[in-house]
Amino acid sequence: MKFPMICKVGAVGTALLLALAPSPGHAVSPQDFTAGTTGQFVDLCSAPADSPLATAALDFCYGFAQGAVVVQLAHDAASRGGTRLFCLPTPLPSRAQTMAEFVQWARRSPAHMGAPAADGLFRFLGERFPCPKSR
Repeated sequence: MKFPMICKVGAVGTALLLALAPSPGHAVSPQDFTAGTTGQFVDLCSAPADSPLATAALDFCYGFAQGAVVVQLAHDAASRGGTRLFCLPTPLPSRAQTMAEFVQWARRSPAHMGAPAADGLFRFLGERFPCPKSR
């Protein structure tokens, strides 16, 4: 039996979409909620949607990131002229997009997975949103 061309194109398109789809997150465990390492933090930020802990993991991911950034920005402001780790643009990028980029960055940088979670986040932010060079 011959398949119409549209079926062949549809099958190839579906195969390509599956091949190019982002890899699913790792299973989240209760131990990940310590966010002791960048790897644990990445697991929380990339929890599969069908995980029973998905909502809690994503809420923790966003809350941890927001808290860490706010504390670092307050530290930068109090340092008056000290070296800043990152410089967020205006307007601010979406949290969801930035954290998705963080997960991709961390997976491409496995050497950072054992670092403390905030260190990994700040290293990413410094690379993604570097501060202008002083003259």
